Amino acid sequence: MDPRCEELSNVSYANFGLSLFILIGILVSYLPQHIRIIRLRSSYGLSPYFVLLGTTSGTCAFANILVLPKSRVDVACCRDVESFPCVAGMLGIAQVGVQWSCFTVILLLFLIFFPRTSNPLTDDQDDPPKDDLAPSYRTALTVTAISVLHAVVIAILSFWFVYARPEHAQGWANFLGIFSTVLASIQYFPQIYTTFRLKRVGSLSIPMMCIQTPGSFVWAASLAARLGSEGWSAWGVYVVTGCLQGTLLVMGSYFEIMHRRREKKELQSRMAAASGDTVATEQTPLLRSDD
Repeated sequence: MDPRCEELSNVSYANFGLSLFILIGILVSYLPQHIRIIRLRSSYGLSPYFVLLGTTSGTCAFANILVLPKSRVDVACCRDVESFPCVAGMLGIAQVGVQWSCFTVILLLFLIFFPRTSNPLTDDQDDPPKDDLAPSYRTALTVTAISVLHAVVIAILSFWFVYARPEHAQGWANFLGIFSTVLASIQYFPQIYTTFRLKRVGSLSIPMMCIQTPGSFVWAASLAARLGSEGWSAWGVYVVTGCLQGTLLVMGSYFEIMHRRREKKELQSRMAAASGDTVATEQTPLLRSDD
């Protein structure tokens, strides 16, 4: 038996438990974002370029871990080891695959619920964009088309390197990892700009970011333990995204807190006006005479 297969057959239950926990955590962390877009029936507040860069980055990351020679050895070992060690060895690949699938769902929801017209607002929904900088539906269609075309091209090239030029597979995997890291590094800047301009998170989910920000570092550590330094291109991207997502989380939370405070003050003002009371301001005289 191959030494790598023997290593896989000796399952570390601690590492298996952590990997399974991360896999479930990835799936659960994206659910708040999916639910929020569906509940609001609007993807207002999501930057199309954030969605584009996130989808293409996830595609490169998934292709990276599939093309890595070490990952392909793990897959081949499933013929020689029992089912449980095989499943345990595939969790790293499954984690990246689930992350890519969940972000692809965001892409689809972004297109389906793109605010083409002004929809009735709910209590939690932001005002639809009214300025000239708001993205058009054509932009959403273009983002979707580019994401699909990119995935097809990456899949074709990956198959070619694996089966026609296997000696260059490691180099192609490294390129995918670097490209994924670059895309992930700039992915959050369009969303940070959009959130800063709107002063609201819109349909962007804060609970999702609360889960994913620390989870990115845990996930990176898990992949690093599984793939070692040779797999730096696979786990490095999650260190970068964790830092940038944390920045977006702090900004979005601040804007939401300030918005809630303004809403509370406006509500108090309306209640005072409805009851006939005058809201005190700096110009309100300390003594008033009753006429």
